[in-house]
Amino acid sequence: MERLKVYGAPWCPDCRRARRFLGEHWVPYDWTDIDEDPDGLQEVQRLQNGGRTIPAIVFGDGTILLEPSNDELARKLGLTLEAERQVYDLAIVGGGPAGLAASMYAAREGIDTIVVDRSALGGQASVTEKIDNYPGFPDGVGGAELADRFVAQAKRYGVELLSAVAVESVEADADKMVTLKLSNGQEMCASAVIIATGSTYRRLGVPGEEDLIGAGVHFCATCDGPFYKGARELLVIGGGNSGLEEGLFLAQFADRIRIVQRGPELTASQLLQDKVREQSNFDVHTSTSVTELIGADGKLHEVRARNDETGEEYAWQPEGAFVFIGLDPNTGFLNNALKLDRWGFILTDDRFQTSLPGVFAAGDVRADSTKQLGSAVGDGIAALLQVRAYLRRRHEMRKVAVNA
Repeated sequence: MERLKVYGAPWCPDCRRARRFLGEHWVPYDWTDIDEDPDGLQEVQRLQNGGRTIPAIVFGDGTILLEPSNDELARKLGLTLEAERQVYDLAIVGGGPAGLAASMYAAREGIDTIVVDRSALGGQASVTEKIDNYPGFPDGVGGAELADRFVAQAKRYGVELLSAVAVESVEADADKMVTLKLSNGQEMCASAVIIATGSTYRRLGVPGEEDLIGAGVHFCATCDGPFYKGARELLVIGGGNSGLEEGLFLAQFADRIRIVQRGPELTASQLLQDKVREQSNFDVHTSTSVTELIGADGKLHEVRARNDETGEEYAWQPEGAFVFIGLDPNTGFLNNALKLDRWGFILTDDRFQTSLPGVFAAGDVRADSTKQLGSAVGDGIAALLQVRAYLRRRHEMRKVAVNA
């Protein structure tokens, strides 16, 4: 695809949304900050006969979209935004590794399946620079390449794939059919549903973060830590159990680990705190907030922070920064239709069945899942096998009812 030109400003929320949408769908583009580039501002005004609406997105065919919605962008990019039918055997909500793996196995079983994803197919794996711990790739594999392979394989099996369309609600009727309401206004019914919407790493929300994700800013130490073997310094943001556990893991790769905690005290277990404080190569900064991430040559160059009590400012140059300030499950659309744990992850039984008959869950969105790519794929396959058994039982029950 020919590179787009995107004109905007860092303070513009619609600019951030549009850039995230393009990034998630792997659309190449050149970004111009009109606050920093006078020529860029002049071009925006020329394109709009004096106007300054942003984001202004210029396509290769000369088309210009001003402040477009995600739906407008999706249509311009040629994405399929409507389901072909209203009734399916199985609807999978979420097109990451768990959902796509389930869809492939479903297709092989002859189960009529559709995958619906609110964003781009591939999930978080697609925005990971390199994956080094997935079986079958001894030299590692780019996240986008692996996601492409998942999608291509699902397409080869004839799975219907719908991206940039959100599921807004899930309901079961008296006939045990599950109804999904979509953001495009459609409704579809399925005999079974697998929810594999994953979870989202909480972000810092500071300048520079969005542009450096995967290029020095990471959310998984076990995934990306080995790339920093021999590093002088790595930064860990977050003082809870995850932050300290990942910091201890990263210590095998770097000479120094710097822990930054916004609160006045670390919140990890005392055992983990003791382990960290016993290490001479750990520096711990409490009451400290990261204020900006600065890149150079396409990679993280500097991290700026401030002590919230003293006002002292810092400028560090770690080779990489790992953010561990929590995970949010992508379950907001469920509107309490299913039972969730106290953090919002979906509760299931040992058959991946949720509290709603016919609805299953797999991958990172499921409570007690390991939040790892390999296990997400396994989750999706295991959930599909349970769906297969459920559909068979449902079919047998209908046969009995008809013959009664």
